[in-house]
Amino acid sequence: MATSHVLYYRPMCPFCRKVLTYMESKGIELELKDLTNDEEARAELERVGGKAQVPCLFIDGKPMYESDDIIAYLAKTFA
Repeated sequence: MATSHVLYYRPMCPFCRKVLTYMESKGIELELKDLTNDEEARAELERVGGKAQVPCLFIDGKPMYESDDIIAYLAKTFA
């Protein structure tokens, strides 16, 4: 069974840009949820993750925060 990945982000967040730039450079495509105008996604992030901090990568529904941790996970998982 495939692992599900969803990245919650805000386009103007420098840490989110760092993760998105890395993904683009490696050709990694994940489901993206932009919190800028998506109150439902923001509420979901806060409900499941406990906070509205971005970037947040949900891996099978479990939140991972911190851009460096997310990039390290992506490098290992999508190598």
